[in-house]
Amino acid sequence: MTERKPPGVSFESFVDKQIRDAEARGEFAALPGAGKPLADSDTPYDELWWIKRKMAREGLAVLPPTLALRKEAEDALAAALSAPSERVVRKIVTEINAKIRDMMFKPPPGPPLGLKPYDEEEVVRQWREGRQ
Repeated sequence: MTERKPPGVSFESFVDKQIRDAEARGEFAALPGAGKPLADSDTPYDELWWIKRKMAREGLAVLPPTLALRKEAEDALAAALSAPSERVVRKIVTEINAKIRDMMFKPPPGPPLGLKPYDEEEVVRQWREGRQ
């Protein structure tokens, strides 16, 4: 669509003519999704639909800081229990404990954390049991 709208022609009829011409040339025939129903046509309209879809596509989630730390602590514990060496277990537990202590003493807005630092020796004991 490189032509300019001629003077005296309404914008709407000019655009309609461009669409009709493109249809006649077959430019809409091979579009992806042609002949398929629109996705999410049965869900109510949401102004932030495009943000939510992009976040889902990118694998992102927005959680309050305390809930994000809870999830990170669960993931850290799982990583520690499947770590290849005791040194790595201690490193993972030390790092997550530092984050938990920091949030315990400087609580952010949102739901309470409800976590306490992991007992490093207990995690190492569980790791050893899992290795046997």
